[in-house]
Amino acid sequence: MTAETVLTNARIVLADEIVEGSLVLRDGFIAGIDAGTGRAGEDMGGDYIIPGLVELHTDHLEGHYAPRPKVRWNPIAAVLAHDAQVATAGITTVLDALRVGMDEDADLTSDDIRKLADAIEDSVAQDRLRADHFLHLRCEVSAPDCLQAFANFDGDERVKLASLMDHAPGQRQFVNLETYAYYYQRKLKLTDRDFKLFCEKRMSESAKNSGPNRVAISAACNERGIVLASHDDATSGHVDEAIEQGVRVAEFPTTQEAAKASKEAGLGVLMGAPNVMRGASHSGNVSARTLAADGLLDILSSDYIPFSLIQSAFFLGDVVEGISLPQAVAMVSKNPAEAIGLNDRGVIEPGRRADLVRVRVDDHVPVVRTVWRQGRRVA
Repeated sequence: MTAETVLTNARIVLADEIVEGSLVLRDGFIAGIDAGTGRAGEDMGGDYIIPGLVELHTDHLEGHYAPRPKVRWNPIAAVLAHDAQVATAGITTVLDALRVGMDEDADLTSDDIRKLADAIEDSVAQDRLRADHFLHLRCEVSAPDCLQAFANFDGDERVKLASLMDHAPGQRQFVNLETYAYYYQRKLKLTDRDFKLFCEKRMSESAKNSGPNRVAISAACNERGIVLASHDDATSGHVDEAIEQGVRVAEFPTTQEAAKASKEAGLGVLMGAPNVMRGASHSGNVSARTLAADGLLDILSSDYIPFSLIQSAFFLGDVVEGISLPQAVAMVSKNPAEAIGLNDRGVIEPGRRADLVRVRVDDHVPVVRTVWRQGRRVA
């Protein structure tokens, strides 16, 4: 039997315009878009209908699994809690970021990470989840166990994206050692002497491991069809290296120089939605708002606050000159979907998946009222 739903009296955000009218959903797909108010159906009350959001980088899951030091939650329960939060934030497709390669300050182990991945995949198989979940491997290439941890995902078909990252002091995000000290010395409660030894060890590991691990992981991902991202590029030289290794996404470039070089090379430039909302990076790097205003921003990620994704889209469409709401919405739907090859979603047009979000805006804050994944209401 054909399952059909009609959503009427809606402001429908298409790829390049907003249409007031009705949206027809049939068997999990978008079947038609009708301008005007003549159709009968479920009244949306003039609310926006936008494509379901596509999230490429969220560190949110690990906090549900390890909410306190040395505390481990049931991994399936952790996945369900995370899933509920992202879905009610309008995210219908999410790449759960999992760490590959552990530093000495990490509370989690590689076995913990594999348990979380198994919980995600079991929950997908058992149809427990509201959003569509895939995996994003955050590969800390300076870590001694990076390749061993990466091998835990050999043959795992849910891996869609892998990031090459190095958080050692003096590298990329933390070229400024004062910023690194503010972030890590406070976090680990180290004395000045212990912090100096900590930095020396990290820098030594980076010098030894980062180059070979980048080469090995990029080769493996290119062979398996996993999209590569380069994390925290700071210079045009970093971008040149990324291009040589087959990278397609520039993830959180830290400078205008790196963002511009990435854009000119055809990479998708991804920045954090919290950066947009705060007006600045939490670690003192380039502002995502500045990149958006300069035409150097393609994709937004919620990073550590799921709701920031939809919030930033409506904010950019309202505040940044030259960016329309359809263009801003594309940064959280169409552009990230296309970056990883999910071309069946991310845009409201006939034939695409009916992954949709009903949104009302109150006091400049988007309120998620209903979420559909493949035409089925999930929030």
